[in-house]
Amino acid sequence: MSARTGPVRVLAIHAHPDDIELQCAGTLVLLKQLGCIISVATMTPGDCGSAELSADEIASVRRMEAERSAEMLGADYTCVEFRDLSITHDNDSRRRVTELIRRTRPDLVITAPPIDYMSDHEVTSRLVRDACFNASCPNYVTLQWDPAAPTSQIPHLYYVDAIQGIDYYGRPLATDFIVDISTTFEEKLKMLACHESQREWLRRQHGLDEYLDGCRRWSAARGLQIRVEYGEAFTQHRGHPYPHDNLLESLLGPKVVVAT
Repeated sequence: MSARTGPVRVLAIHAHPDDIELQCAGTLVLLKQLGCIISVATMTPGDCGSAELSADEIASVRRMEAERSAEMLGADYTCVEFRDLSITHDNDSRRRVTELIRRTRPDLVITAPPIDYMSDHEVTSRLVRDACFNASCPNYVTLQWDPAAPTSQIPHLYYVDAIQGIDYYGRPLATDFIVDISTTFEEKLKMLACHESQREWLRRQHGLDEYLDGCRRWSAARGLQIRVEYGEAFTQHRGHPYPHDNLLESLLGPKVVVAT
């Protein structure tokens, strides 16, 4: 990796509003405290996240909720404007996500896991992985009217936990390490609470009635693995030619603990 000057730039991108808060907001707060520049993005505006409001109406609500959460982190927010349950892995999609990488120019990217309970999460993971690679290729054009310049390097890439840390068959998924977020968990919970529209939706659609308490329980379960109060799990993408050194560990030091 080329020599870095200035603060580390971090992009957290997941499929829907509230995914980032559920899976990695505690770590983002830690990085912000270290002086990192944080950007957050969602692939969709959460337009299928209501049984009462129209797609456009709930999308407007959820964009505002995502913006309020990002403001608490001191981060900018971008919606890539795909639609719920319709994120596809094709050339147009790769170009759109590559343009986002080129515009934010991150040193470190956090995104959805390759295996999760729904397609939007998995396709997001694949698109972000491709975009991190494509962004530094000068001859890869994004077909935007005012395209950003290619990046100078491939960023460090990390995947968050799958929901409940399990695969399609309910089997635990391995993770590389867990970040101790005990000191930032309450900020994480406040960010998640910005997504007020989702409590009723999840109770109706998924049978979940403990939006914040469920987040607390899973964070506590990950924390227990490393003997702390709360944790968030990550896996680093180390395939060729992505960076192999653990930038998160370099930044967060003893708060990064190998999962057991």
